[in-house]
Amino acid sequence: MQYANNHLAYQFYEGERTSCISRTKRAGSIGNGMSFQTVIAQPVHRPVLEQLRALGDVIPNPGPEPWQNAELAGHCQGAQALMAFMTETVDEAFLERCPKLKIVAGALKGYNNIDVEACTRRSVAVTIVPDLLTEPTAELAIGLMIAIARQVGPGDRYVKSGAFNGWRPRFYGDSINGATVSVIGAGAVGQAILRMLAGFSCQRLYVDKNPLSEALKESLDCRRSSLDEALGASDFIVLGVHLMASTRHMVDAEFITRMKPGSYLVNPARGSLVDEDAVARGLHSGHLGGYATDTFEMEEWALIDRPRAVHPGLIESDKTILTPHIGSAVTSVRKAIEHSAAQSIISVANGEIPDSAVNKPALLAR
Repeated sequence: MQYANNHLAYQFYEGERTSCISRTKRAGSIGNGMSFQTVIAQPVHRPVLEQLRALGDVIPNPGPEPWQNAELAGHCQGAQALMAFMTETVDEAFLERCPKLKIVAGALKGYNNIDVEACTRRSVAVTIVPDLLTEPTAELAIGLMIAIARQVGPGDRYVKSGAFNGWRPRFYGDSINGATVSVIGAGAVGQAILRMLAGFSCQRLYVDKNPLSEALKESLDCRRSSLDEALGASDFIVLGVHLMASTRHMVDAEFITRMKPGSYLVNPARGSLVDEDAVARGLHSGHLGGYATDTFEMEEWALIDRPRAVHPGLIESDKTILTPHIGSAVTSVRKAIEHSAAQSIISVANGEIPDSAVNKPALLAR
């Protein structure tokens, strides 16, 4: 695929961010003198683009929509590096079409969309950015809790409808203060949520197969609970677990039935942790007081049987707060994520295995 003598660009954010397709051949090489080509699957900020151009040719997606996998594989046929996001699926079939690939640098934390074993077999490094998404994701979780419990969505729509004519005794909701909040999964994000809840006068429980250290439990002022206790006693259930085969649809009809009547479910983690149809039915019956989520089942691109749209029962309900996967959508954080992924690519271009690699392939064997 030839990209010489054609440079097409447009910018976002007053020139700070670019989504240009760079079709200008750049002088660049890896340690053995070979040219290095990078494909970027989504738009990135200009400094990151320029950083990678120093290595060689760069092919960025003009955005905002992701490339279909076949088109992406076409761009990657001659590339040594791919900066991937959650919208890409890297599997054996994809790698077969990309024989020169040396690294899939994930600008993400969860990497279910990347077949790490297939990458390792082909000496392709897989890197992620596990720490940068923690704080903004936890921060949004608190915002979702407040929004769903305090009727922020219905209140916002009411004012915008033009019907608001001053205070009336309407839109009464619930408070985090005085509530019992259970975080399911006490990993980095779960711990950050528990820590941020310290600003509220609420009882904090966590559910995890691995207990926190006594020092950490004391600093977070929380108590370990069984799932049964948490579901039956909590006013808020906040999900913080990883998506894997054993946790897909962990929130099903039976899970919701065990929840305290009128309680709230908050999902800043992964959409497929939840059976959206079961949640919609729980909302309709009134057993579930509300559902606030930043992630959806239809986003699990690697799953063949994923739904292709958000469940209509969630969209139509007045008891939902739905945000478009903005957990890490903080400008400074996104820049840091992109920079981290770019640094991983630079490391591989220099013949090094990045510290952020989740596998250890023989990178220099090819």
